[in-house]
Amino acid sequence: MAKKQNGTIDNRHYDVILAPHITEKTTTLSEHNAVVFKVSNDATKPEIKAAVEALFDVTVVGVNTLVQKGKTKKWKGTNYSRSDMKKAIVTLKDGQSIDVTTGI
Repeated sequence: MAKKQNGTIDNRHYDVILAPHITEKTTTLSEHNAVVFKVSNDATKPEIKAAVEALFDVTVVGVNTLVQKGKTKKWKGTNYSRSDMKKAIVTLKDGQSIDVTTGI
């Protein structure tokens, strides 16, 4: 199998990065060149790095991931659990940024 060039957009990149995660805490991280994304539960750090670099044309310095466990809730007296969510904190090279308010 031939190796793909870096920077070419593949359909898998859209399956890896699901949405930006925008909260007060993530906006303060943006001051330190970090952006937070909701990612696929089976995505690996190299896949996340390749997807962000290809989709947004930036240089990624590091990727940290975490899995947020789904909360247990009640609806009409019945218990249910929300789905688990994987988040990726992507650190960018100094001087680069991603405007998450615009679409891909």
